[in-house]
Amino acid sequence: MERQHARTLWYDRPKYVFMEFCVEDSTDVSVLIEDHRVVFSCRNGDGVELYNEIEFYAKVNSKDSQDKRSGRSITCFVRKWKEKVAWPRLTKEDIKPVWLSVDFDNWRDWEGDDEVELAQVEHYAELLNKVSTKRPPPAMDDLDDESDNEDATTN
Repeated sequence: MERQHARTLWYDRPKYVFMEFCVEDSTDVSVLIEDHRVVFSCRNGDGVELYNEIEFYAKVNSKDSQDKRSGRSITCFVRKWKEKVAWPRLTKEDIKPVWLSVDFDNWRDWEGDDEVELAQVEHYAELLNKVSTKRPPPAMDDLDDESDNEDATTN
């Protein structure tokens, strides 16, 4: 029987890359995370052997990476060697295998968040400078004390 690839989802975060091998009722699970690749194999509920080998886009810290198995999938938390560097893809080669997809439910475009936040702070500071220009208070000569008293007694 020929091996098949497990459907794999991935998403990027500042410190980690997450991969989820979508296999229900997996047995004989093996996950080998190395600095430049991951090798995954298992058998699904029907006994079919699944095998994925992924050369990473960039170097990872294999010693600070781990995997977690559930009834429906095997998730890998892979620590990036260079944090806060976005990965445009999971694989080293610019070819997307049919079994590999972006996990859009968990994807978040975090790259550049610091720049956006800094721009918002600068904009807010400009607004404060415009608003906080000191001017003399408005004259209140036209207010009539008697009309205030009449309003208070009629209410």
